[in-house]
Amino acid sequence: MKIITWNCNMAFRKKADLLSVYKPDILVIQECECIEKLKFTNVIAKPTDTLWFGNNQHKGLAIFSYGDLKLKALEVHNKDLQMIVPISVTGGEFDFNLFAVWAYNPTDPDGTYVEQVWKAIHHYDELLSSKLAILAGDFNSNTIWDRKRRAGNHTNVVKYLADKGIHSTYHLHHQQIQGKEQHPTFYLYRHLDKPYHLDYCFVSEAIAERMVSVEVGDHAFWCVYSDHVPLMVTIEGRAKMQEPRARI
Repeated sequence: MKIITWNCNMAFRKKADLLSVYKPDILVIQECECIEKLKFTNVIAKPTDTLWFGNNQHKGLAIFSYGDLKLKALEVHNKDLQMIVPISVTGGEFDFNLFAVWAYNPTDPDGTYVEQVWKAIHHYDELLSSKLAILAGDFNSNTIWDRKRRAGNHTNVVKYLADKGIHSTYHLHHQQIQGKEQHPTFYLYRHLDKPYHLDYCFVSEAIAERMVSVEVGDHAFWCVYSDHVPLMVTIEGRAKMQEPRARI
């Protein structure tokens, strides 16, 4: 199973073919136009399921599945956390909850970016504990920007998830330390000399054990299309997987 997350900087319909060559099973796309504006050519595989969330028809959060995978937004979705969406994924070798992430809410006085993730992981605490989970998307955060006196910072998000047995695939696979990533996923103003790592895919330990590869897109190619590059995670899904045990 290949999961790709990418902030496409709008007009995904013009860029979808760039990702189709990787044969994704799940796409989590930020700044994507609404479903009505999407048009898939014969070259691009038509998704099995498509979900879209947002208030701006040109710039929302989209999730696509392919093959036998089915998507269903969970009824417990907190509309105040609109751009962090819990989704049931079924039809594969194992079922799991996908949390599609675009950490961006300029109207929230508590914080626009990582604070949204902090709120979400507390709100969905039971879901994160009771079933295999994957959180993928643009978190708009990094440990280097921690506010030490604010609980909702990146380091505390990582620790909270780790206490539930949920870890960043990139950091596990490439043996990286939070805040010292060697592979940026975002380039401010698309400049090579202004790199940051803002995009993540966190998974339950049982899924991490099946991880095959974690790839980060190359700036030279992707900067033509966006200030973000894709994060691509491949998981081998043939083995029977057990639900996580509750942690005390």
